[in-house]
This record gives sequence, structure tokens and C-alpha cells, in this order.
Amino acid sequence: MTDTICALATAPGGAIGIIRISGPQALEILSHVFTKDLSQAQPNTIHYGHIKDGAEIIDEVMVSIFRSPHSYTGENSVEISCHGSRYILNKVLALLIENGCRQAGPGEFTMRAYLNGKMDLSQAEAVADLIASNNKATHQIAMSQLRGHFSSQLADLREQLLKLTSLLELELDFSDHEDLEFADRSELLELTKSINNHITRLAHSFETGQALKQGIPVAIVGKTNVGKSTLLNALLKDERAIVSDIHGTTRDTIEDTIDINGITFRFIDTAGIRQTSDEIEKIGINRTYAAIEKARIVLWLIDEEPSQEELNEMRLYSENKELIILRNKIDKAEVKPFTLVKIPLIEISAKFGQGLDALESAIYQSANVPTLSSTDFIVTNARHYDALTRASEHLQRVLDGLQQQLSGDLLSEDLRLVLDTLAEITGGQITPHEVLGNIFNHFCVGK
Repeated sequence: MTDTICALATAPGGAIGIIRISGPQALEILSHVFTKDLSQAQPNTIHYGHIKDGAEIIDEVMVSIFRSPHSYTGENSVEISCHGSRYILNKVLALLIENGCRQAGPGEFTMRAYLNGKMDLSQAEAVADLIASNNKATHQIAMSQLRGHFSSQLADLREQLLKLTSLLELELDFSDHEDLEFADRSELLELTKSINNHITRLAHSFETGQALKQGIPVAIVGKTNVGKSTLLNALLKDERAIVSDIHGTTRDTIEDTIDINGITFRFIDTAGIRQTSDEIEKIGINRTYAAIEKARIVLWLIDEEPSQEELNEMRLYSENKELIILRNKIDKAEVKPFTLVKIPLIEISAKFGQGLDALESAIYQSANVPTLSSTDFIVTNARHYDALTRASEHLQRVLDGLQQQLSGDLLSEDLRLVLDTLAEITGGQITPHEVLGNIFNHFCVGK
């Protein structure tokens, strides 16, 4: 924290490149390589000038000044807006390092922001999620976390628990008075149930959060030559999969993603299901079933009346998957009505794009993604999920202890564990340096 650090904060190759400096000597080091002395410059000002190496002019730049504590890191900070030439950017960084800066590590600017109290740990992690967001939903979740909505929820829960924990511990100071109770046990039971329900809901949202982050998996399945690869290409608007009239062309799963109403869906084209003696095709069919198991939504294509065996297989998967049955090739001259299929289906022509709007709408509805308000939150971080799960386990012990009428000292110990576990999420507990390192090491350099 006593070092002054610098790093490129923008991807190379653009018209403009921004170099960030942060630390106690930021303004002094800048003044050594800038055409003006900015060591006494006013905060929140922008200065025009040149970066120089002795008498040589390196670039014409704009410099933004931020003074502690009113900066991203909470330290004196500078942002140099240069031209995007790799030579220029590398030269400016080299000059800064020669004059006393140190190259910043991954996430070090945000780590300093956390250590200087500019944000809590969950907000700091949201910075990385915001940078990595690739659709409207993940962007909204990251922004909600960055603005402190998740932290606020946890703070409310911890405040309620802390009040009751304090009352329980106060009873221990008057342990000679056996009948004295400061904490109402019935109130504690109801509050513990309520808080545990809230924490459990947050933990259960992790599955949805991961799906939103990685893309909700959708398996496209059916017999050979029903148009699975054609459908994938039509949805992607790209010739991603090989289309052929030859049965068994697709031997392996093919994946790609599209956004529907701000949600990313990961489509998996699979090998056609049929009896075969081809060993390679058998492997592909086994991977089809594996893809079905991992999928949240299954698109089952048919182009003719399905057999009873195929119908039974559809019903089997409909019990634990969102199953959408598609009748493909409705563009053909003769489209006969089905007699066995009684469940709803969507009629499409993957070849000519008919019915795809209705299909996309059905896929979005099947995802069952909750509509998020500005204060709602879905957990996407595995570290947060782990802490919430452990907090719920501690709370369950409190509930069991209350029902067994255990003493206040035992209840208090478990409540303290809940408080400590929730504090891990926001960084309220002292976090070991190696844990902080693991959290911030996946950030990009310059952030």
C-alpha cells in the first residue's frame, strides 16, 4: 500500500489508451514525465500537455487528477489518456516505472479500493462481474451488487441477529439468576426461521445465477435427419453445424450461444437418437443423453408421428426438464395431423425460419428467469454461495437448539458463527491475505 502503482487500463489496439497511476507519489512521479508540474494540481481537473523522456516528446496527452480520498482507490490517482499505439503505451509505462512506479498486479486497483474502505468485498467482486457481463441479466445483477443492494440485505440480517446475540450474551452476565431472560425465545425462533428462509432463498438462487452467467443450457434432440442442425443454424443465423441428408452426420455435440430478451442461452446440437452398429455414432448418442441430463431445457424435434417408445422417452424427460416439442418441416406439401401426440407442440420450418419467433418466446418462458427489480439479487459467486450455505447450516443448529431448549451460551455461539460467516461475504471479518489474493487475481490488470 506504500507503493505507487501503474498499469494500462484499456485493451491495446484502440485509438485511445488510458494508463492509471495510484499511490502516495502519483502526482510527483507524473510531474517527472509531464511538461507541467502537477504535484499541487487541484483535484477533479484535466490537464493538457506532453509526456516526455528528457527532451524527447513521447505523446500529446490529457491527464485527469483525483486526490485522496475522492478517487476510485481512495488514494491520489492519475489517468493518462494517450494515443493507442503499443509503442507509446509501453514507453509511457516504462518511464513511470523508471521514475518510481511499480507495475500493478491483477485487480490491485480494486483491492486498494476495498482496503481503503471505498467498497466492501462483495462490491469489489462485482467490478469483475460487471466487466465480464455479456447480457442484460448479468449486467443488471452486477450493477445491483456494485451499488450495494446485496450488502444492504446482509447488513439488515446481521443487525437483527446481532441484537438477539447481544441479548443472549447479556444473559450470561446474569447467569446467577436462572429465571432471567433478556431474549424472548419465541421471538428468536420466529426471527431465526425468517432469516434462514431469506438466506436459503439467496443460496438457492445460485443455480439460476450460474445459468445466467454461463448461459442456460438447451439441448436440441431427436432422431436422425429431423433437422436439429438446421434448427441450430437458423437460431444462430450462421452455418455453424453441417447439414446433410445422410443419417448420422452429427457425431458429437456442437455448442453456441444466443441472447433472447437479454438472457444468454447455450444451445447444444446433438447426435440423432437411433439404433446403430457404428461405434463412433454410438459414442455421439451417449453424449446426446449426457447433454440432456445437463440441460435445463430440451427441444425435442419430430417430423413425423412419433412412436410410442419415443413418446414415453419424452414423458420421462418432461418430469425433470422443461420440454418443448417441435414439429419440424411444416413447409412440406403434405403435413398430416398427428393422432398419438396429445401434448402441446410448436410447429416450425427450420429450413425457412417459420415459427422461430414463437419458439424463442417459448424458450424464454421455459427458462423461468425471475423478473428482477432494482433491489432484487441473484447469487452468481461461488464464494458467496459457500458462505450462505454454511450460514444456513449454523442457523439450522440454532433452530434445533431452540426447539430442544438449549442454554443461551450454546445458542449464542452458533449465532456468532452465522454473523462471522455472513461477514465473510462483505469482508467484515479480517480476511487472510492469501484469500484476498485469490479473489483479486482473476481481475484484469489495470482494474
